[in-house]
Amino acid sequence: MKRVLPLVFVLALSAPALAQTVDNQGAKQLSDNLARYFGKQIFDIGFLKISVDGDAYKLAFDFKPVAALLAKDQSFKFDVPPYSMLTKPRKDGQWDVSADTSLAGSLDFTGPQGPQHIDLSISNNKFSGVYDPGLAAFVSGTGSMDGMTMKTREAKQEADVSAGAGTATIMATKAANGGIDFTVAQKVLSFAETIKVNDPENGLSFPASISSPELSVDATGKGFKTKPLLDLLAFAVANESDEKVKANQAEFKSLLLAALPVWERIDGTYRFKDFAVESPVGKFGATQLSTAFGMDGVSQSGKVDYAIKASGLTVPHQMLPAWTVPLLPTDIDLNFGGADIDLDTMAKKAIEAFDLNKNPPLTDEFGNGLVAEFLAKKPKVVLGHSTVKNGDVEVAMEGEMTFPGGEKPDATVTVDVAGYDKIVDALKEAAKSDEQMAQAFPFALAVKGFGKTLPDGRLEWVIDTKADGSVKVNGAMLKGPDAVQDDSAGQGDNADQDDSAGQGANQDGNSGGDDGTNGTDNSTGDGSTRGDSSGGAGAKLQP
Repeated sequence: MKRVLPLVFVLALSAPALAQTVDNQGAKQLSDNLARYFGKQIFDIGFLKISVDGDAYKLAFDFKPVAALLAKDQSFKFDVPPYSMLTKPRKDGQWDVSADTSLAGSLDFTGPQGPQHIDLSISNNKFSGVYDPGLAAFVSGTGSMDGMTMKTREAKQEADVSAGAGTATIMATKAANGGIDFTVAQKVLSFAETIKVNDPENGLSFPASISSPELSVDATGKGFKTKPLLDLLAFAVANESDEKVKANQAEFKSLLLAALPVWERIDGTYRFKDFAVESPVGKFGATQLSTAFGMDGVSQSGKVDYAIKASGLTVPHQMLPAWTVPLLPTDIDLNFGGADIDLDTMAKKAIEAFDLNKNPPLTDEFGNGLVAEFLAKKPKVVLGHSTVKNGDVEVAMEGEMTFPGGEKPDATVTVDVAGYDKIVDALKEAAKSDEQMAQAFPFALAVKGFGKTLPDGRLEWVIDTKADGSVKVNGAMLKGPDAVQDDSAGQGDNADQDDSAGQGANQDGNSGGDDGTNGTDNSTGDGSTRGDSSGGAGAKLQP
C-alpha cells in the first residue's frame, strides 16, 4: 500500500477546482491541468485517460504503453495491471477522491549483481479522501489493504516480504506561516521478511528472517510548501530542454526561493512490536523497537534528530562468555543529531550565485567559501540524553561536538553510571579465567578513581577534549595540548637549542606552570594520580 498510494496522492495534488457540473469539457480541463505537471506524453501514449463516469471523473491508468516503451531496453521490463481512480467535485470546492489500487505485477531489470526479478502483490488495496485545491493537499484520507507480498530474486540473494491487513490515515490543515500542517499514520499487521544469501566468493551462505506482529508508522509535518513545490514541477515540465532552463533561470531562481524553507519541521517514527530476528547464531529480539527521525526545514539554526529505542532486548547467549550475560543491555534509548545548522544562508547564496550558462554553474572557490562560512557558524553534533541499561546497571550519556577550526573537534561528553560496582565485579570474576579481562580489570578500577560520586550514588565523568588535543576529566588535565609543529625546526642553531631546552624541561615534571600548560607537566597535581600511566595523568608535553 505504501508503494502505490503516493502515486495517487501526487496525481490528485494537481487536481484543479472545476465547475460543479461533470462533463466532457471538465474532463478535458482536468487533463490539461494534469499535463501542466506531468507533461502531455502521458496522455499521448495512453498511460492516462480521463473520462466522465456518472457524477465523477474517471482516471484510468494503463501501464502497457509504458512497458512497451521500456521494452526497447532489454534490461528493464515490467508487467502491472491497469487500475483507475474516481474524483468528484464537492459543493464546498473540495474534491472526493477514491481508488482501488490492488495489483499483482512483476519487474525485471539488470542491477549491479546481474539480472533481478521482483513479484509484487497487494490485495484489496483501497483509498478514499477529500482533497482541497486551495491547500494542494488532502484534508482527510483513509486507506486499507488485506495483505501484501513481495519476492525479489537476484544472483546472490533472495528475499520474501509479506504483511497482513493494513490501514492508513492522512490529515492536513492550513499552516500559520503558509503551506500545510499534516499528520500521517499507518499500521500493518504480521510483517515478515526472509533473506537468503548465497555468495561463495565472499564465503557467505546463510538464511535470516525478520518478523513483527505489528508495524506502525507515524509522521507529522509543519509548514510543508505544497504549492511552491508543484510550481517547480510545472516549471520542469514547461522547460524540458537545457536551453529553455538556461533562458528562464531567473524564473527558476524565483521559484526555488519561493519554495524555501520547503517545510518548517518533519518528524517520523517506525515502531515494531515483538521484533524478532532469526539468524544462524540464534534469535535476537525486542518487545518494543522504534526508530525516529526529525528535521527542520531550510533555516538559519536548524536541527536534525535521530532516535533508536528498544526495550526487552534479547540476544543469543551461546556465543558469549558467561560473565557477560549479567551485563547485557535489556533497554536502550539513543538520541543524537545536529543543531545550529544554517542551511538558509547557504541555499539563498547558492541560488543567487549560480549561473546555468557557465560550466560549472558555481565555482569551486565559491563552494569552498560557502562551506567555510557554514563551519564558521559552529554547527553542532549533539548526543542527546541516552541510556543503556539492564536490571543492575545503567549508563547515561550526553554531550556535543563542534569543529572550531574546521577539522579537529571540541567535544564535551558527560557519562554517569549507576551500578558501576556490578561492572567491576563482573570483570573481576572474568579476570580469573580470561587474560584480556585480567588486563582490563585494573583499568576499570582506575576509571572509577577519576569518577565523581553524585548524591544518588551514581558515578559521573565529564570529559572535555579540545581541538588542540588536550583532554580533561572532571576538570583534571589528563593530557595537555599536542605539540605545535614548527616549520623552522632543525634549520638553525636556535632550533637545536630550543629542542634541548624542551628536553631538559621534560626531565623535571615540576618546571613550568601549575596546570602543565608551559610544556612540562600535564598531571593534575593530585598525588594520587600524578605519573599514574593507567589513568593517563602525568603525560609530558613536547614543545
